[in-house]
Amino acid sequence: MTDSDDALLPLDAVRPPASSKDTKGAPSPAPERPVARVVVDSPLPHLDRPFDYLVPDSMHETAEPGVRVRVRFAGKLVDGFLLERADESDHDGRLMPLERVVSPERVLTPEIAGLARAVADRYAGTLTDVLRLAVPPRHAKAESAEPAKQDPPSEEPAKQDLPPAEPSQTESAWNAYPTGPSFLDALRDGRAPRAVWSALPGARGWAGATAEAVRATLDGGRGAVVVVPDGKDVALADGEFGRVLGPGRHVALTADLGPAERYRRWLKVLRGQVRAVVGTRAAMFAPVADLGLVAIWDDGDDLHAERLAPYPHAREVLGLRAHRTGAAMLIGGYARTAEATQLVASGWARPIAAARTTIRALAPRVRPAGEDAELAKDQAARLARLPSLAWRALRHGLENGPVLVQVPRRGYLPALACLHCRTPARCVLPPTRRVALPPDPHTGAAMTIPGAAAGPGHLCHGPLALRGGHAAPYCRWCGRVDADWRCSSCGSPRLRAVVTGARRTAEELGRAFPSVQVRTSGRDGVLATIPAARALVVATPGAEPVAEGGYAAAVLLDGWALLGRADLRAGEEAVRRWMNAAALLRPVAELVVLGDAALPAVQALLRWDPVTHAERELGDRAELGFPPAVRMATLTGAASAVRQMLEEVRLPSDAEVLGPVPVDESGQERAMIRVRRSGGAALAAALKGASGVRAARKTPDVVKVSVDPLDLI
Repeated sequence: MTDSDDALLPLDAVRPPASSKDTKGAPSPAPERPVARVVVDSPLPHLDRPFDYLVPDSMHETAEPGVRVRVRFAGKLVDGFLLERADESDHDGRLMPLERVVSPERVLTPEIAGLARAVADRYAGTLTDVLRLAVPPRHAKAESAEPAKQDPPSEEPAKQDLPPAEPSQTESAWNAYPTGPSFLDALRDGRAPRAVWSALPGARGWAGATAEAVRATLDGGRGAVVVVPDGKDVALADGEFGRVLGPGRHVALTADLGPAERYRRWLKVLRGQVRAVVGTRAAMFAPVADLGLVAIWDDGDDLHAERLAPYPHAREVLGLRAHRTGAAMLIGGYARTAEATQLVASGWARPIAAARTTIRALAPRVRPAGEDAELAKDQAARLARLPSLAWRALRHGLENGPVLVQVPRRGYLPALACLHCRTPARCVLPPTRRVALPPDPHTGAAMTIPGAAAGPGHLCHGPLALRGGHAAPYCRWCGRVDADWRCSSCGSPRLRAVVTGARRTAEELGRAFPSVQVRTSGRDGVLATIPAARALVVATPGAEPVAEGGYAAAVLLDGWALLGRADLRAGEEAVRRWMNAAALLRPVAELVVLGDAALPAVQALLRWDPVTHAERELGDRAELGFPPAVRMATLTGAASAVRQMLEEVRLPSDAEVLGPVPVDESGQERAMIRVRRSGGAALAAALKGASGVRAARKTPDVVKVSVDPLDLI
């Protein structure tokens, strides 16, 4: 500890041993284990360790490991978690006493505390940041509504009395996979199989099969945690879990529940009243006792990546949890990620996939719009947004039921350009607000934003878009309407669409099929299900509703918008979004994709072979030195701060530094650091140590540290 650290320790912890006069009026210590080790709510990385406090005799019964406490830290009352009680402290001075026990509820279990520590070390974060994600805020009314059930753990796991399987459930969904029945048998026997599951097409098949795996785990006397991307998937899985497990045998955890209901359900899991949980990414920390299975569906969805520090990914957290507890793990999806393929290639997990004959019987009939036979019939198909093949698929599909149209972009016309010279349309209005920067403390000169144009001529330059067919263009950055826009290159006031959004597509299809109902599903409102009646459903990726009986046909528009993104995962993400939409179709229904048939991503969809595409993707990344073949971290912040941290950090000997390079016009830069997979722990420890040094110095510029982020490019 440095001198600067001492100022942040509990005040009396840095004083000399107390005299008899000083101890006058001090609380008497607890008769047993009088030392409490507390993790305090402090984001500073150099203080990421437990601190010792005295347990007063009055709190001896309530100050148990796992409870919330209030302590005095750096002169302030702060929250914390009591990690453990001890007989002695390594500190020589007098310990500050606990101020109070917030609640006798032991909300932090030893398993979750250890997991949170491992996650913090894996992602170069702090234990406090992970605990904010793992333990929901207290809701006193929900906590006191039902007395806590504190049963001592038994030596043998108790098997739950589940209702008998319905006749319709006797034919297991796992029978379609050669190794599926043995996977369920291993779960029932209490073993820990680890599998990467390539699910067969079918809107509800994955939820029912996952529910069967959870039931087999409960039959074996252990608990299960299932993590899915969003609330729509939670609702689908919730219904299947209720059908397979019976009422009251599981809980669904989502942020939409509200703080009181979410905390009430979380308490049911903590108190052992239910042992099966399904939810979004926060459910990865659900305190299920005797954990036997962790499962994640569609692990390639970016919703599984936490937006708050230290930015953990649900797949990695569940993998750590399975390793630490000896639980089974199931990674499922219609497509497969390079990370899941890496687990199979290393032997950590085994693949579960159906036979090719079974896949061909259930997969849709995929046709690319740019194939040679279609181009010979329709020469304009290469340039048309909806070629004749797509129109025929829509017409024929509407004769038999609902039809799905997937549009990659939301909105009406999200990108515009000059009609004559094709120059992108940009906002030419001044900023809505100009903030005067303080003078430079060293030179006294006025400070400027790096990369920004000087003088009163500095403009917004945000991209223009349209909200509707009769609306004036508006700026997507400053939000103001620019009705008098003229092209800065040729002076023309006329605009053309560069990108067509979902609402404009729905408008065009409504005019083309006037007798058919057109429904949209996207950011403004997500439809969960639709009936089997004739309808045109226009949806953005991830918002496709489930049609009763499946869609009769589908068209995947603007394939270039997915494949042409400047993203390391562009091809993988395109395959995932296409297959998720294609899985909603009826068996052998027609699916038209607007993409070049020679591209690997389109070929994976045509053959319904995500495994080969993922193996190729993993090989390419290994050759180029990108995750998951290596471990990589990024440093993002002010240019001077990033460069200073790179100079000071003690990186592993095999580390390679790429950059830093500018990331935007505000002077932010980003550097990437790459090491072998075996050096990931050393890299995270080095970056955390460097962040701690900067925090101890009270350096004003913050550098964001992210380990294995999704957005590398």
